[in-house]
Amino acid sequence: MDAVGIIGLAASISLLSGWRLYLCVFATGLAMHTGWIALPHQLHSLDVLANWWVIGAAGVGALAEFFADKVMWVDSAWDAVHTLVRPIGGALLALAIVDPHDTKWQVIALLLGGGAALLTHGAKAGTRAAVNASPEPFSNIAVSTGEDVATTGLLVASIASPWAAVVIAILVLVAAVAMLLLLRHAFRRLFPKKQPPAST
Repeated sequence: MDAVGIIGLAASISLLSGWRLYLCVFATGLAMHTGWIALPHQLHSLDVLANWWVIGAAGVGALAEFFADKVMWVDSAWDAVHTLVRPIGGALLALAIVDPHDTKWQVIALLLGGGAALLTHGAKAGTRAAVNASPEPFSNIAVSTGEDVATTGLLVASIASPWAAVVIAILVLVAAVAMLLLLRHAFRRLFPKKQPPAST
């Protein structure tokens, strides 16, 4: 795998970790252990994820997140708890994908992987807080299920093809930034700055 593919893979997995960290760890580990997906050579630095204990722990986390993410306000509490966990997880996954012998790339992967996961986590948490303003519970379930399906499909595509990983990383990055800008605009409309009284 060339440098562009490695960067795309690290970026896409880090970005997706901001949505579903446990699912990313679980799916990657299971794919490695069972050979379901033809993994690129570079991913073999993630061999620890193929350990059944790691797969089991990630599976429990993914299952807990699956249910917690579909209950109004519980999802926001879950996101708040994972504000530190997801960026750290995204940074470590990115770090494991790059060349372990090159310290320069390790630092870059750690910083950018954590930043990418924090970005998508912020977009996800903000979106879910906005969805929680709706009085009915079905929108939470629909949005959460969409995140489950999207994360799984995009993760499988990223692992299967380095070029797909590059495209997915770009699309997810653009979508996350756009969502944060939309949320910022909506927040400013809901809470406008008070204008100082005009002097007479």
